Amino acid sequence: MAGSAPIGDSSRSAGVSALGHCRRRTDPFTMLQNINDLYGHKLAASDGEIGQVRDFYFDDHSWVVRYLVAETGTWLSGRQVLISPHAFGPLDPERKVLSVKLTRKQIEDSPSIDTHRPVSRQFEVDYYNYYGWPTYWDGGNLWGTGNYPVIVPPPLESKRQHQGHKRRDDVHLRSTVSVRGYEIQASDGPIGTTVGFQVDDQTWAIADMIVKTGHWFAGKEIMISPNRIERISYENSKVHVYLTKADIEQTAAHEVVKSGT
Repeated sequence: MAGSAPIGDSSRSAGVSALGHCRRRTDPFTMLQNINDLYGHKLAASDGEIGQVRDFYFDDHSWVVRYLVAETGTWLSGRQVLISPHAFGPLDPERKVLSVKLTRKQIEDSPSIDTHRPVSRQFEVDYYNYYGWPTYWDGGNLWGTGNYPVIVPPPLESKRQHQGHKRRDDVHLRSTVSVRGYEIQASDGPIGTTVGFQVDDQTWAIADMIVKTGHWFAGKEIMISPNRIERISYENSKVHVYLTKADIEQTAAHEVVKSGT
């Protein structure tokens, strides 16, 4: 993404970076990943391949990726296979493989949810109980009691009984794939479309929404911090931001100059 710059987060060090590469944060152990690069990565369980990355579900209140959606082919057809970052192992960008710290049997026996059905909180309760992980919605931090997915070895066999999903659907979990192409609406008009996200590969928090601007800004791609996003209108396929075109032009120019010093 040559010539790109973060918009709306002056507290974070700015940089011009190319999409398709990792952008290192101030934490030396953390990388920002372009989520588009992860689609299609193979998923390697501890005892064999289980499929590939199809999508991610993120929480549009806390702006954290909560689940990976796996494409398992005919192995587990007719159901969504969701994997929490709690189970993520090393990511090998060269081989395009994401390791998963689960067995195929554990995944097969995990609580099931029909394909195309929204994720409900009741499903999440059953899911987290099955694996024995701490819930992210209790505690007040990104992942409940902490800011990182806690690495807890899940039980090989679960004796918990899965309950019916009777609670309302959790409307805060959204598909990263579905949001692509949404129009970005500034206070003075449309400024472009969503093309992806940058995510922290340790916390799985969304650091930036990647936006392709229109002709008014020469079609450049910019990164907008979630703290500048007012709301997402799923009915109208729009993302409303607390910005004007002038804000973007001025901030982008400042960051490009700053990054070269």
